[in-house]
Amino acid sequence: HSEPRPAVQSAERAGPANMDGRPVEPAWSAAPVAGGFFQQIPREREPATQRTEVRFLYDDAALYIGARMCDTEGGAGVRGRLVRRDQDDMGDYLALVFDTYHDHTGRTYLQVNPTGTRTDAGQAASYLDVSWDPVWNAVTAVDSLGWSAELRIPWNQLRFPRDSLQTWGLQVWRYEERLNETSMWAFWGLNEQGGPPRFGHLDGLRFGARPRAVELLPYLVGKGAYVRPQDTTSPFQEERDYSWRTGADLKAVLSSSLTLDATFNPDFGQVEADPAVINLSAYESYFQEKRPFFVEGSGLFSFGSFNCYFCSNVSSLSLFYTRRIGRPPHGAAPSGTQAESIDATTILSAAKITGRTAAGWQVGLLDAVTAPEHVRYVSGIGGTRTLEVEPLTNYFVGRLRRNLRGGTVRVGLMGTSVLRALGEPTLRAALPAHAEAIGADWELTWKSQRYAFRGNLAFSNVSGSDAAITALQRSSARYFQRPDRDAHGNGLLSNAYDPAANSLRGLGGYARLAKEQGTLLWETAVNFRSPGFEVNDLAFLSRADYAWMNANIGAMWTKPTRWYRQLGILAGGQQQYNFDGDLTGRQLHAYVGGELTNYWNWEVFGMLVPNTLSDQVTRGGPVVLTSGHRAVYFNVDTDRRKRLQFGLHPNYGVGNDGFQFWNLGANLRARVLPNLSLSLEPGFGDFGSRQQFVTAFADSTATAFYGRRVVIADIRQHQLSLDTRVSATFTPDLTLEVYLQPFVGSGHYSDFKEYVRPRSLETRSFADQQQFGNRDFNFRSLRGIAVLRWEYRPGSTLYLAWQQNRAGAQPYGDFDASRDVEAIFRQHADNTFLVKVSYWLGR
Repeated sequence: HSEPRPAVQSAERAGPANMDGRPVEPAWSAAPVAGGFFQQIPREREPATQRTEVRFLYDDAALYIGARMCDTEGGAGVRGRLVRRDQDDMGDYLALVFDTYHDHTGRTYLQVNPTGTRTDAGQAASYLDVSWDPVWNAVTAVDSLGWSAELRIPWNQLRFPRDSLQTWGLQVWRYEERLNETSMWAFWGLNEQGGPPRFGHLDGLRFGARPRAVELLPYLVGKGAYVRPQDTTSPFQEERDYSWRTGADLKAVLSSSLTLDATFNPDFGQVEADPAVINLSAYESYFQEKRPFFVEGSGLFSFGSFNCYFCSNVSSLSLFYTRRIGRPPHGAAPSGTQAESIDATTILSAAKITGRTAAGWQVGLLDAVTAPEHVRYVSGIGGTRTLEVEPLTNYFVGRLRRNLRGGTVRVGLMGTSVLRALGEPTLRAALPAHAEAIGADWELTWKSQRYAFRGNLAFSNVSGSDAAITALQRSSARYFQRPDRDAHGNGLLSNAYDPAANSLRGLGGYARLAKEQGTLLWETAVNFRSPGFEVNDLAFLSRADYAWMNANIGAMWTKPTRWYRQLGILAGGQQQYNFDGDLTGRQLHAYVGGELTNYWNWEVFGMLVPNTLSDQVTRGGPVVLTSGHRAVYFNVDTDRRKRLQFGLHPNYGVGNDGFQFWNLGANLRARVLPNLSLSLEPGFGDFGSRQQFVTAFADSTATAFYGRRVVIADIRQHQLSLDTRVSATFTPDLTLEVYLQPFVGSGHYSDFKEYVRPRSLETRSFADQQQFGNRDFNFRSLRGIAVLRWEYRPGSTLYLAWQQNRAGAQPYGDFDASRDVEAIFRQHADNTFLVKVSYWLGR
């Protein structure tokens, strides 16, 4: 960047550093000061109002950081809250970000607040990965000058080159909650990309023998499950089930820049359960990964997830969804039999190697093996039988990424593979024997990151029995069997329905060109999936067979005025076609939002969607017209520094067919005590459709609809939920967290009808309304987990967890909040108790 970057010299530690939070020992005086901070918020580019001084020492074992954060009100002006590690509600804080390879792309993030609460995060593609928990120390102190901190980070917890003399990229942030002031050492503006290319420099780091580290984390877990059997006569269901298991995690530094992470027989019983959902679509629900082994370091394995200042819609391409590993079994016991229940496939082992080569390539290799799963069931002719419901499977992911020209160019490759040992005939007919994907991605920026061109391209191949490939051709991702599809062929890329095919191949891609800095911003993007593109064996893909494009223009004002502190606007549109040329989506939208002078944030987003064609509504039938809508979304959030913060998030829309829908969401966060917080997120929705799919069946008299009748209905749904979180922090290493989600939902079907002809909205009432029975539903559930976490020594943790689940359903269809909420607590409670202890062995 043309603007000079600040630099600070590190010094070799020549005396003791007592790690008491007060960097006053003589050794610190030998280290030069990193100072001269500038505000980014609230007065952009003006000198910071509060003085900050940071010094750096090192020895053969660790890097030491001493920092003094002065406050004009002394210790009385310091704001610090005792919260769980990696929680963002910290009050004042000091954050240091290192680009240890000095390639203008890497980020190692360390943060501490006045209570000694730590946050640490590693580099990810478009975010900081807080699942990384290195073993390091931070001690703080509050005094008459403000507050101070001493940090010690062992070299074996960091990754950096082999050179004996090194320069690292460095950024230092300070946040002063009392003033809502964010200041930074290496400055960039609010409407600039910033990041590692704009970091300053930490010079003079000298290394002798490189540290090698091996860390072993064995664990022991005991579990007691008290679950009411669904079938009291089943020999496979018990009201009480007790179990224990053991396993281990391994971390080994293979070289100065390559690390091996492995897990054997892992257990994730302390992980928060997925929220309750009602899914009436043909698509799978997406849930976030929460298992620590797969979350940590996931940024390197991301593909098409871009880090950009201005991205209104990054509909990029993914090749890896970690929740495919250890998913519930694909198969099941024969219908109507009494059988065992298996919630997840056993992960025998998983390992990943991450780091960099001497040539500068970032490397990521992951391999996982899941066990074959068998269920016992009572057959109709008597006796207990066993059936394989999931085969022995190997999952592999390989990732390469290279930064060029000082980080202004990034190129990458990624490959994935799934191999299954298919012996059971029912599984061979349902699952591919193997699936592969390979892709390339790129990022190019120029004019000091003002302009950017980003994208990716991937090829997929899936092979197996003709029955398994036919199932993929007929899936909701593509519906090759649609009777009105244009004539296609199967060459290198699959595009035709062929029940005898043994493979499916496709191509997917995304590209985006944008101006990402300055007051005026713009972007344009294209996104496509060929009909045969299929990566669901190891990624998440809702649909293929589309080409999507968008364009947006916006502006961002960051200089405070009497009306606002920040203000942004955006307007644009997007549309989508399938590979037959049918217009399957179109949208015009506009946005305005910003921060008011009282630090409240607000935004309004409106969209206009016209009627378009759909190749999905009939679920394998011909294309029909679908009704568009108009909608407006509004969000307002109060000052997040206050002890009581409130947000309101209403939206309203009306379809072109007159169907109205609305939703009201809110959030309330209260800091009850400095170490106790409560968060409530209530939500209520009233929504539905006039084109809810019911069924389809063959009828030779339906000549206008290709010999099939497709029945749809009106559906009116209501949902009420209250996500509740309580967090109590007794010390930085001892926390209690409670999560509860009461949820009720209802759905009422009416006006059963069938389409008259393709490519039309015209319908007629279905003559026999009674043949569909009562499809109405009322669902209610309560999911909760309480976890006591104690890091009783560095790296070693004890978990005590209690999970409860209540669920039930009735065919009422109407929504009665008092009745349905009360019914939640009349449902039987299934409880699971878990004790898990791990012990860190490292050097």
